[in-house]
Order: sequence, then structure tokens, then C-alpha cells
Amino acid sequence: MSQQLSPESAGVLSDALRRELIAVRRDLHMHPELGHQEVRTTAVIKERLERAGLAPRVLDGGTGLVCDIHPTGDARAGRSGRPVLALRADLDALPIPDTKTVPYRSTIPGRAHACGHDVHTTVVLGTGLVLAGLAARGELSQPVRLIFQPAEEVLPGGATDAIDSGVLDGVGRILALHCDPKVDAGKIGLKSGPITSACDRLEIRLSGDGGHTARPHLTTDLVTAAARVITDVPALLARRVDTRAGLAVTWGKLTTGHASNVIPQRAEISGTMRCLELSAWRDAKDLVEEAVGEVARLHQAKYEIDYIRGVPPVVNEPQVTSLLAAAMTSRYGADAVEPTEQSLGGEDFSWYLEQVPGAMARLGVRPPGDGDRPGAAPRDIHQGDFDVDESAIGVGVELLTSAALLDAAQRP
Repeated sequence: MSQQLSPESAGVLSDALRRELIAVRRDLHMHPELGHQEVRTTAVIKERLERAGLAPRVLDGGTGLVCDIHPTGDARAGRSGRPVLALRADLDALPIPDTKTVPYRSTIPGRAHACGHDVHTTVVLGTGLVLAGLAARGELSQPVRLIFQPAEEVLPGGATDAIDSGVLDGVGRILALHCDPKVDAGKIGLKSGPITSACDRLEIRLSGDGGHTARPHLTTDLVTAAARVITDVPALLARRVDTRAGLAVTWGKLTTGHASNVIPQRAEISGTMRCLELSAWRDAKDLVEEAVGEVARLHQAKYEIDYIRGVPPVVNEPQVTSLLAAAMTSRYGADAVEPTEQSLGGEDFSWYLEQVPGAMARLGVRPPGDGDRPGAAPRDIHQGDFDVDESAIGVGVELLTSAALLDAAQRP
């Protein structure tokens, strides 16, 4: 991938478009919407794409969009057998309060764009606007599809609904970005192969005869049973799965009991199962259910398990990962690409990669030098004070634009 793009052909953003995109991001940030509720967000993106002469289609569920950009003369994407390059963004916010003190702070109590989806959406919108301009000038030779997907934060992810709506029809490759507050703005993190982990959710209900704490031998001691499930199930799994698979069960909630001298009749435990390897993830459900059953029966507790499949790992295809590296290098130089590690976080972009080759890059959003401040608290996603260096928006647009043009140049 030695081909280089000149700044002019790479679709460099104008200052006016940079300012507009920052304004769009701030507007979305002030009006966060949860998964499958992104009505306003969908309308904002749809109106701007239509104003650019494009024809976006709202997805079957009523939120989210798909929009094709055709080369000059094409009546539809994929004409003449040319594969479509898809660019994916996610629209939804999180049910947590925005704790920042900024003019664009969330106006909706208890909701915040604390994962950067407002940035992802703005980047793909901006890329679409740039590519539409190139297509109008006859400088786009391959169809590109913009996918604005709802409900990434809702297991098993809105990606499955988008796929059912036909967003991958004719797609040859797919690209995505995800904000990373550990990477400086102006850079991206890349990794070939698995870059995120599988994530499933567990809901366990234990039941049995309760009673007085003076006579535990006459009861099913559910507090002890719940405690043993919490400690013993992860230990059992650690001996039944290759440790290199990175399978880990972590508990987030335990509810049981109402009084200090009463053994309860019910207990509820909730947690997540995360896994680094795709093959181990496929076996995890049976292994977890077997381990829970063994421990519960040992303590004579009845049990029910809701094992909610989440998402498999995002596995970056090597050639598409190289495409992103070449596109970033062509615009910002080799130093703008840095290696990154596999995260234990889950991402439903993985469902697209079960169908077509693709890759996700980590978009740096940390102000350069921010992490070097004495006593600086680490910034992370899914926290109420999450924010970004907004220069990353332009970087993301120029990266995806360059990737689309390089991809077209490499295909016959």
C-alpha cells in the first residue's frame, strides 16, 4: 500500500466545514438519546445529508439511517459489480449524568454522550459530505455507504437490526472509528486481529426455603449460596478454559435479604462475561451455565439463569487494517499511527465483521500533553466527565475520506 494521496485528492476539510461539524457534534452532545430512541439525532443527520443532495433511508426500526454515495453516472451503489465500502457510526448515548461544566453539556438529565458516539456520528456525516462533493466533481470512482446505527449500547447491539435492514447488501469492506481518550488527538491506534472482546450478560436467580438465622441447618442458606456462586464460578471457569482465551466473569450486582436475622428465600446476581477469543466465546454459555448449576446444587439452591448473548470480539481483518494505516499515514505521516492493545470492552461492530471484512481504528481524542499533567486524573469513556479534543473530528473525516479513495484506487 505505497500509493500516496495528495491533500487535494484526499478531501481535506475546509475551515467552514470543520466549524460546522464541531457545531453538529455539540448539538448532538446537548441532546443525547438512548438506544432505539434516537429520533432527533436521526432527523438531524437526515436533514443535513438531504441538503447535500443525498437520499438517506431511515432504518426499519424508525431510528438510524443508511445513505449511499454514488460515483458520477451510477444509478445505484454497486453498479457494474463494484463493491461498496461502508462507513459505520453509532448514534446512542448512555443513561448516566453529564458532570462537565461546558456550554454544550447535556440538556437531558441522566443522559450523556459519554462514549463518543456523537463524535463517531459527526465524523461519518462529515466524511459523507466530503465524498458527496468529490462525487459531484467526478472524483469518486467507487460507491460508499454511510451507516448510522442505533442502539450500540443495548445488547446484543443495534448492528443486528441494521444488518437485518439490508445495510450490508453489496458491501465489500466496512470501516469504523471509536474514540480513545488514551490516544492523543491527531493520532489513531490500530491492531490487526482482535481489538475488543466478547461481552455477554448474566442474570442469575437463586431460591430456596428461608428461615431464622438461628437455625440455618433447617433452611437453604441463600446468602451463602449466592456468595459461593460469586466466588466459585469464576474460579471453576479459570480451570476449564485455556487462560489465553481471557474468559472472565465479573459481578456487578447482588440483591438478597431484608433483615439481619432472616435467611432470605431469593437472591439475584447480575454480571458480565468477557472473553478475548471468538472460539472460547462460542463455548462460554454452556460452560457458565454448567458452573453455576454445580455450585447452586452443592448448596441445595434452586437456580435460573438468563444468559444474554452480547457481542463477539471485533476482529480486524489484516488488509483492511493496513488500508486504515496507509490512509492515516498519507495524510498525517507514519508517526500518527500507533499500536494499540486488545480491550476487554465490547463493541457491536463485531456483528458486521461476522459478515464482511473490515476494521475499527481507535481515534485519539486526548488533548496532546493532557496525560502528562502532574496529578492528572485518567480520562475514560462511560464516565460523566468524558469529553474530547474536537480537532479529532477533522482527523477522523480526513482519515475515512482518504481510506475510501485509497480503497477505490486499489480495486480494479
